[in-house]
Amino acid sequence: MIAKMNKFTFLIYHKDYETFLEKLRDLGVVHVEVRQSGEMEESMRPAMQKYVAYKTLLKDMSACAAQYACTGLRTSGSSSIEKVKADYDAFCAQLQAQTANLSTLDKEIKALEPWGSFDWSKLDALQDNGWNVQFFSCPERNFNDAWQDEYNAIVINKKEGQCYFVTIGQQTASIDAEALHLPHEDYAKLLVQKEENEKLLEDTRRSMSEYCARAIPVVESAIAAMQDEIDLMKVRLGGEPKADGALILLEGWAPSENSPAVQSMFEQCDDVYFEMRPAEKEDNAPIKLKNNRITRLFETLTRMYGLPDYGEFDPTPLLAPFYALFFGLCLGDAGYGLFLVLLGFFLKKKVSKSMQGIMNLLITLGVAATVVGAVLGTFFGVDLVKTDIPQAWKDFMISGEVEIGGKMYYKTMILALVVGMIHICFAMTVKAVCSTVRYGFKNSLSDWGWLLLVGGSVSVATLKFLDLIPAEAAKIAYYVIGGISAVGIFLLNNLHRNVFMNAGAGLWTTYNMATGLMGDLLSYLRLYALGLAGGLLGGVFNDLGMQAQSGMSNILWGIPGWIVCGLIFVCGHALNIALSCLSAYVHSIRLTFVEYFKNSGYDGRGTMYKPFSSFQKTENKEIN
Repeated sequence: MIAKMNKFTFLIYHKDYETFLEKLRDLGVVHVEVRQSGEMEESMRPAMQKYVAYKTLLKDMSACAAQYACTGLRTSGSSSIEKVKADYDAFCAQLQAQTANLSTLDKEIKALEPWGSFDWSKLDALQDNGWNVQFFSCPERNFNDAWQDEYNAIVINKKEGQCYFVTIGQQTASIDAEALHLPHEDYAKLLVQKEENEKLLEDTRRSMSEYCARAIPVVESAIAAMQDEIDLMKVRLGGEPKADGALILLEGWAPSENSPAVQSMFEQCDDVYFEMRPAEKEDNAPIKLKNNRITRLFETLTRMYGLPDYGEFDPTPLLAPFYALFFGLCLGDAGYGLFLVLLGFFLKKKVSKSMQGIMNLLITLGVAATVVGAVLGTFFGVDLVKTDIPQAWKDFMISGEVEIGGKMYYKTMILALVVGMIHICFAMTVKAVCSTVRYGFKNSLSDWGWLLLVGGSVSVATLKFLDLIPAEAAKIAYYVIGGISAVGIFLLNNLHRNVFMNAGAGLWTTYNMATGLMGDLLSYLRLYALGLAGGLLGGVFNDLGMQAQSGMSNILWGIPGWIVCGLIFVCGHALNIALSCLSAYVHSIRLTFVEYFKNSGYDGRGTMYKPFSSFQKTENKEIN
């Protein structure tokens, strides 16, 4: 549900404005309305640039700290953000220099590698006595044996189709080969230097990683302080000057349960005049969702699409059970669901407090998948209907085919369509009810007409299919439903327009519903298709594992066969779980965001409730 809000209007003497803002921030429950202007953006530019620089620094340092297992390190709390940034830049410069030096060594080693290790002093002595020693390389097929007699060519090495040789003479050799200029270094010493530099580089990286792990809290604290400064600047510039700047007008919102605290604090202040009134639908108040422990887990989905307006409804309690059901149908395996439950409990003990909500959602979805998978009769790709379990359990499962109109259909496919029709009818009911609450019954007759037409027709068709009413009664019911619905759809869809415009608008709506409703319903077949695909793929991995075990049953008492079978089972099902969970997550969101929200008339254009408070103080309270 949406928490009730109260609107506050403050009038402050300009000299007391800063003190007032400090009190407001310490209170930490008022969402302040901030005016947008070019002046505000220009004055905040330096702070925003510094904030972005700190965030980038935190990202880089976090990646560096994650390269090594830096545990049990004491936080360098006495350091400043300037010193941390300078130290980090120094580490980066040192790493860059060492990396460049290592790259130079690699190039020199690569150049000397075909020649091996030799004494340059002896070659220098030859040069001093008038003998010219030259290094050449050419393709092996281009080497001319005559060069050995004419230029004293000596082949040193042949590698990868290349011939490496030297010439010794008192004259410069002019031959058709590539002259090489080798670094005046010893190959063996270069290898030692490379090893030493690699160790030095590794030590520098480890030291840098440990430093980043110690200094990250300093950067986080600086970011929090900068965030507080930016928020204060926004609110400070958000006030509207009155009486030639002598007074400042500021507006804000606070939840009803926190309003008495706000009222009590500023009633004691003689320098502040304020008014409080309940928020109305037209006020566009900020949204604070307030749900129970289970429903709160699905608020992330609502925020992904968009928060409701203050005059709308909170869709979270309504989408939560359907999303869990969709996820379970897409996953379609009780074993996979049980695995997600166990994984959620395991990771819940490992992750940070901010991620525990995601783990609780994973556990909830795992429970839904376990229940739905048990009803569908699949456990790690095994069809439970074909196993030796009590018949009472098998009768409870939805499996096999059913005859409809002389044709056979899979029960799970029919189930997906039935769930889709219920979901669409439920969405249309929500739209009609919420439209009535917001605009009144007379302005919602079109929505009620479509609900009666679709929902009534489906209900009558269901009763007729179950032989609960005769065909003649169903025919009469169709006529009655169609006639009453047509009045709301074509004649009374807008009481402020004439009949002909209403009829035209009704025809256009009918066209959209006729072309969209069937497509929306068929979209729910993906629940059946994804569940079927995951189950078949799981069965394939089971068959492959058993075939491998059977094929090696005569080797070492079948032990290698069982090992291979286990590897196929674990790796195959791990891959299938990952793919199935991804598909279930994405397609369940699609059915919620497209089919449900479209048919329920949900816009999702609300503003999130963000109280003006100190990020640092809030963080310290959470830690304590």
